[in-house]
Formats: sequence, C-alpha cells, structure tokens
Amino acid sequence: MKLWRFVVYALLLTSALALTRCAQKSDVRPVTVKGSDTMVILGQRWAEDYMGSHPGAVVQVTGGGSGTGIAALINGTTDICQSSRPMKDAERAQMKAKFGREPEEILVARDGLAIYVNETNPLTELTLAQARAIYQGEVENWKAVGGADAPILLYSRENNSGTYAYFKEHVLDGGDFSARAQTLPGTAAVVNAVSKDVNGIGYGGDAYAKGVKLLALKRDDATPGVLPTDATIHDESYPLSRGLFFYLRGAPTPEAKSFIDHCLSVEGQKLVTEVGYFPIAKEAH
Repeated sequence: MKLWRFVVYALLLTSALALTRCAQKSDVRPVTVKGSDTMVILGQRWAEDYMGSHPGAVVQVTGGGSGTGIAALINGTTDICQSSRPMKDAERAQMKAKFGREPEEILVARDGLAIYVNETNPLTELTLAQARAIYQGEVENWKAVGGADAPILLYSRENNSGTYAYFKEHVLDGGDFSARAQTLPGTAAVVNAVSKDVNGIGYGGDAYAKGVKLLALKRDDATPGVLPTDATIHDESYPLSRGLFFYLRGAPTPEAKSFIDHCLSVEGQKLVTEVGYFPIAKEAH
C-alpha cells in the first residue's frame, strides 16, 4: 500500500472510531437533579462519587431552592428534585393533575436547621419563642434575650427556599418575617454575612455552620437548650430536626434508580456524614 493511501486509510479509521465513541456517549442519558440549595453540596458529592464508580454515567446537580426544584419536577425539566422541606398539598395536587399520580417521596438524609450568631456573641441559647420574636421584629436588641446592648441584624433566606419555608412554619408559626430581615441567596451567603457581623443572626443547615456560633435551642423556658447532633437529630430532641428528600414524578428511570440506590447505600450515607449532615439511620456512619 502506498504511503498516501495508508495515511488516508488511517485517518478514515480514526474518524470512524471517534464517531462511534461519540454515538456511544450520546446514548448515555444524564440524570438531572435540581432544587434545594441546602442539599446542593451533598448532591454534588453523591454525583461525583457515583460517576467515579459508574464509568459513562452522567449526573447533573444544580440548586436554586426547593421551590424551584419542585417546579422543575412538575414542569418535567428535572428527573429528581432535592427538597429540604416536604412538598405542599398544593404542589402534590399540581403533580397529580398533570401526571395522574402522587409524587414519590424518598428520605435521603437528615438535617438540623441551625440558628447562627457571630462567634463573638456571648449568647449561647434561645427559646423558639425568642427566635420567633426576633425574626418577627418584636425584639430588636440583643439585651432583651440576655445578650449585649446592641441592635439585632437579621439575615434570612429567599422565599423560594425550603429552609425559609421550614423556618416560617416551625419557628414563626406561619407568621411573617420582619421587614428588616435581609434576604440572601443561599445558606452559605447567610453564614458569610453573620460571620462578618458581630450583631448578626441567621439560620440554615447545620453543615454550613463554619466560622459562626450555633445557638442551643429550647422548646420553652422549662426545657434545656439542645444543639444539633447525630443523637438529638435522630431522637428529635433537637427542636428543628428535619428530613432532606428526593422527589420523583413516579417510577425512576433505570439511570436515576441506580443513582438513588447509590445515595441510600452504606457508602452514600457515609458521604452524608462527611458533608456534615446526618444519615437516615444512626448505624450508617
């Protein structure tokens, strides 16, 4: 075979192999996961670990808030919704009206919604009633709850956040936040603001609490303050214990089921602990 013919043949063979590989890659159906900003780091760690042990698998994880993820699930633009709150009755009704069935709910991890203050703040605990009064604007000075004589600066999540909705329901009893509360896009932003503000207070997932102080929470004046730990989350003695969920429109695709099974496996639940949350079973450490 003449050299030029060999070169042409080699180029054609290389192109054919490349096209075959592209075709094979195009056959891989990515699993899309969208929703809770609280869960986004956990979801990304799960995805990285899963793709590392399943060559060719593709899992795409994005945040935006629990409400955004639920809307995407209803609109058919994500396979899995991550949510730091249970779906509302109205959302379930939308799902059933559109797809003829209830959403599938899967508990994948546990969390303690924490209340943060600056590390220099002398306060160590609050009752839920005090936290409610602070965030509804009835208490505006730290001195009123045993702290320094200084104004309280409020940091909150945006209203499409599952953390916002959980706090509103379980701390504010469904009431409104003070107009003074500054809304920030994501728990990391809340933690960052409180870490730099000696008079600040914020709330969010326990896993994000770096460079801030967690306050022990009391159900009422007669009960002791409790911090979020593995034991207090699982026995629910911590007042703001909550589940973290995956939601599906129905039976998952084979690719999505494989990913979900990985998240619920012993290995997947160990990652929950590594990220800073709590596994669904105490023995999954």
